[in-house]
Amino acid sequence: MFTSRAEYRLQLREDNADLRLTAKGRELGVVDDARWARFAAKREAIEAETARLRVLWATPANALGRDVEATLGVAVSRETNALDLIKRPELGYAMLMTVPSLGPGVDDVQVAEQVEIGVKYAGYLDRQREEIARQQRHEETAIPAAFDYAGVRGLSAEVQQKLERVRPQTLGKAQRIPGMTPAAISLLLVHLERLRRSRVA
Repeated sequence: MFTSRAEYRLQLREDNADLRLTAKGRELGVVDDARWARFAAKREAIEAETARLRVLWATPANALGRDVEATLGVAVSRETNALDLIKRPELGYAMLMTVPSLGPGVDDVQVAEQVEIGVKYAGYLDRQREEIARQQRHEETAIPAAFDYAGVRGLSAEVQQKLERVRPQTLGKAQRIPGMTPAAISLLLVHLERLRRSRVA
């Protein structure tokens, strides 16, 4: 599958596959106790390190703020916690852990990576979670049998052809057509909402 065609590709990453799937594997009985213990320890370490960094505050006048400037040459202009420092494009987790009052941090490279990714992409991930919830709310939204897909501005010719050929009955069924993109589903939803409002009016 092309990454660009993967549904919710920000959530479906290689680096977080174990965090997404190990619990399901455990439910199915294919994850043994040793593997589960390793997974649980990693998950707890990510949560603990994120929580630790959330409560460490740097200001222009406090020791942590002065340490950050002295070690990294980055001025702290206002009160900010360590997680917000990681969000800066010029900083990362490993770099920040060289600051004496912040480090040494966690030893596990995978834990450090998940902490950094979680912080740097938090805004994008939150938006995608909202998009997932919105699309799930509209799973059963009906598509009229005679719906004109050519009238939906922004749909590619390829997507229009697929929709014309399959003629899905609901938005949920349209989502499951191979090659359907989240953007195309959003366009369909907007068009269906307009159609519904015009009929009510």
